[in-house]
Amino acid sequence: MKYINELHEGENIVEHYLCKSRQSLKSRNGKTYLSLKLQDKTGMVDAKVWDMNKEIQSFSENDFIKIEAFVTTFNNEIQLNVKRIRRSQEGEYDPADFIPSTDKDIDKLFDMLMDYIKTIENVHIKKLLEKIFFEHPVVSKEFKYHSAAKNMHHSFRGGLVEHTLSVTQICDFMAPRYAFVKRDILVCCAMLHDVGKMMELSDFPENDYTDEGQLLGHIFIGTELIKDTAAQIPGFPRELELLLMHCILSHHGELEYGSPKVPETIEAFILHCADNMDAKVKMIEEMLSADSTPGRWVGYNRMLQRNIRRSEFEK
Repeated sequence: MKYINELHEGENIVEHYLCKSRQSLKSRNGKTYLSLKLQDKTGMVDAKVWDMNKEIQSFSENDFIKIEAFVTTFNNEIQLNVKRIRRSQEGEYDPADFIPSTDKDIDKLFDMLMDYIKTIENVHIKKLLEKIFFEHPVVSKEFKYHSAAKNMHHSFRGGLVEHTLSVTQICDFMAPRYAFVKRDILVCCAMLHDVGKMMELSDFPENDYTDEGQLLGHIFIGTELIKDTAAQIPGFPRELELLLMHCILSHHGELEYGSPKVPETIEAFILHCADNMDAKVKMIEEMLSADSTPGRWVGYNRMLQRNIRRSEFEK
């Protein structure tokens, strides 16, 4: 199989990919064309169908498709000029080739994250974490395999546990460095800040927003999960419940970034900073990893609104 990260300008390819999105658009001269995003386990590539002829057979989003295409570049990024398309047939492809996955050991990441529960001193917080991670019918079985986003960062199998562990490690590092920080609250909320992604996003290969995700979002879902779980624990302090819920509600930091509240406790603010840092640094890491063009500058990141350069220099 010719993976997306192996494509080079000037090649003709015949290959299978997962169609992640399909849009029918109009060119400036009024001609209809298709704009596609195709995926395999190494990444995603833009594709265009300029000539809508009989060689372009019927297909839909999230179909596995076989294409014949010419590899070009546009704005310094690889793009496919597609000549032929048909749905892939059973046995022609291995679904594992189309599911991007962390290059780390998923079981080890999960075990490292769960080890943090043993360090929690507050009995109510420890019980809350145990009930969610070990007893919840969805979280207990699927957390380690889920993605952390549709396409922003950590949007691969194992992305949620990789991101959550990183944020938890950062928060644990920060906790003793400032006065007034309640470590148990901070570590707990780091572990749970994106747990709502389990219900917000569907499983691979789709990895797309569910109805619950579209209508409620992972911040609300995660907050409700804490509230519902705390209600099952006898004597769970209401004030502690509110402090935990606030961290989840405010972890995006600003109202314009989807947080219903801005951080108003020291733990909530540290959590927001840790989450924001890990997400954005991962974006840069993924961009550097995916770039195969010569030179130190790898291109413009629209989300970060800046050009990214490799930290290479002449000796």
